[in-house]
Amino acid sequence: MANSIVEEDLTIEGNLNSGAGGIEIKGRVVGDISAETITVQIGGSVDGALSAKKIIIDGKHQGSLKCDDLKIASTAQIQADVAAKTMATESGARVVGKVNIAGGQ
Repeated sequence: MANSIVEEDLTIEGNLNSGAGGIEIKGRVVGDISAETITVQIGGSVDGALSAKKIIIDGKHQGSLKCDDLKIASTAQIQADVAAKTMATESGARVVGKVNIAGGQ
């Protein structure tokens, strides 16, 4: 299934839900996001809860985050309570909040 994209010049206030697809954030979302995969690109920001099987963050996120597989780039700025099964973090990433990694069980 194709990804839905929130472009750089777009701000969305409200919740986003994509059952089997992915959501790419290049702009700004104020609200909760639920999808199969979520990618917050450099320049993108989310204020709200993220919930997905796979989450990749290159941009900014504030809120909460729940997923199976989390990848945090060196450019990421996160203020969130994080719950994931696995997490990979590049050097330079900023994460503030509770982090709970359960392991790939």
